[in-house]
Amino acid sequence: MTITIPGFEYQQISTTDGVRLNVAVGGSGTPLVLLHGFPQTHLMWRHVATALASDHTVICPDLRGYGASDKPIEENADTYSKRTMATEIVEVARRLGHEKFALVGHDRGALVAIRAGLDHPDVITHLGSLDVLPTLDMWDILHGSNAAVAFHLYLMAQPPGLPEQMISASADAFFEYFLDAWTQNREAIPADVRAEYLRASREAVPSIVADYRASAGIDIEHDQADRDAGNQLHMPVTVIQQDWGSMLGYDAEALWKAWAPDLEHRTLSAGHFMAEEAPAEVVDAIRTLLKR
Repeated sequence: MTITIPGFEYQQISTTDGVRLNVAVGGSGTPLVLLHGFPQTHLMWRHVATALASDHTVICPDLRGYGASDKPIEENADTYSKRTMATEIVEVARRLGHEKFALVGHDRGALVAIRAGLDHPDVITHLGSLDVLPTLDMWDILHGSNAAVAFHLYLMAQPPGLPEQMISASADAFFEYFLDAWTQNREAIPADVRAEYLRASREAVPSIVADYRASAGIDIEHDQADRDAGNQLHMPVTVIQQDWGSMLGYDAEALWKAWAPDLEHRTLSAGHFMAEEAPAEVVDAIRTLLKR
């Protein structure tokens, strides 16, 4: 890793199962953890994190399997379950001295954040989600030809072997496709950051696939168990999304309301990588969330 968030200190934090996470920490004040999405690293938060560090201790890890964090071999379904990854984030925050914290995630990181909120409700004080639906709902709304927008979900849901081989054979083309297709303003991801995302993803194909594979299996089981038990996110929740509901024919706010009674739902005119394309709007939404 050659690019860092200005003013942030970096450390490798080991968890109880021996996995080391690369973590950037900056600022001072009440703790806030920011979790990145695909195909990115913690660097996606560089604008948002520096703005929020003026009055918060901001913690930006690379998720297990991504960036400069360890990439354990997928031994079973739990290796990259969002439950495992969420527990890891809670442990990292605790090792940094924070028993409770606010948590905001984008894309894959949002799925980890949602699971943390369900599994650790006494730890997560506020929860933010950028441009994703809970796993169970995500699969439910994909139907017919509209599901083509999420072709990568189906590819990486396949058993180990073929998806890893196919993606590794054209890794830069595969990952760069999403950086292009999901971005409205390509200048928001400058060349050096783009190159870092591609390098990090190219070196993490098996673990990235394993993360997605878990979302087609064990993560669904965990979400379904919570839905059956009536479990919800009872902390204040803010969701920021593109207007996927109108595009794919569902009521995004209603789906979220079933999980989060104390919900603020915002739609944003930006690409998927909104923390880089519209950082001021994302900072405003997070600040508003933390005041609730």
